[in-house]
This record gives sequence, C-alpha cells and structure tokens, in this order.
Amino acid sequence: MDLVTPDLGLLFWMCLSFGIVVWLLARYAWKPILSSVKQRETSIEEALNEAKKMREDMAKMAASNEAIMQQAREEREVLLKDARDIRDKEISEAKTKAKAEADALLSRARVDIQNEKNAAITEMKNQVAELSILVAERILKEKLETGAAQQSLVDKVMAEAETRKS
Repeated sequence: MDLVTPDLGLLFWMCLSFGIVVWLLARYAWKPILSSVKQRETSIEEALNEAKKMREDMAKMAASNEAIMQQAREEREVLLKDARDIRDKEISEAKTKAKAEADALLSRARVDIQNEKNAAITEMKNQVAELSILVAERILKEKLETGAAQQSLVDKVMAEAETRKS
C-alpha cells in the first residue's frame, strides 16, 4: 500500500519540480509559444480574409464576365441580324436585276424575232414575185410564140385599158 499514500518529501519535491517547470515554461517557452500561436492565429485570419476577398473578387469577376458574355451575345445577334438583312437585300436586288435583265433580253428577243419574221416575209414576197414573173414570162413565151397570138393579146390588153379609163 505504499503506492497509494505518497510520502511528504516526495510530494514536496514533486511540487517544487512542477513549479520550476512551470516557471521555466512561463519565462522562456510560453511567450514564444503564445506569440507563435498569436502569429498563427493572425496569419490564419489574414488568409481567411484574403480568401473571402478573393471569393468576392471572383464573384465580381463572374458577374462581370456574365455581363460581358451577355453583351457579346447581344452584339453577335445584332451582327447576325445585320448580315441577314444585308443578305436578303442583296438577294432581292439580284432578283430584281435578274428579272430586269431577263425582261430586257426577252423584249430584245421578241423584237429580233419580229424583225426576222418581217425579213422572212419580205424575202418570201420577193421570191414569190420573182417566181410569178418567171412563170408568167414562160407562159407568155409559150402562148405568144406566133405573131397572131401576140396581136390578139395586145388587142385584149388595149380593150381592158379603155374600159378601165371610162
């Protein structure tokens, strides 16, 4: 049972040793330990503040980026609309120009066709007239081979001319 009841001398030396250790710790270790703990606490607090500031900056940047992206989308939409409008205008102008050119070409073709038709008709009339004269000439040569036939034809023509005059 000696272990359960401590001796008074042992108790005295234990208290004295504990006091010396506490005094040494207070004198030499607690100030540096407490100052390093305080420094660590301050650095952690600064890191937290810096992290909070960075989060706020990131939130601002995200909002700014979103605003920039929205503005870029709007500008893209405006540019696309302008491009579509220009494309539609160019297509419309090209269609109008092509229609005008086609109408002009069609009109010229109609005029050319009419001119060719008139020329062909004139040419046919000339050929018919030439053929008629040639046929009449051959017929007259055959019928008027004799002098009596020629005299009879001249008398007929003169008689018809006199009847027309009167």
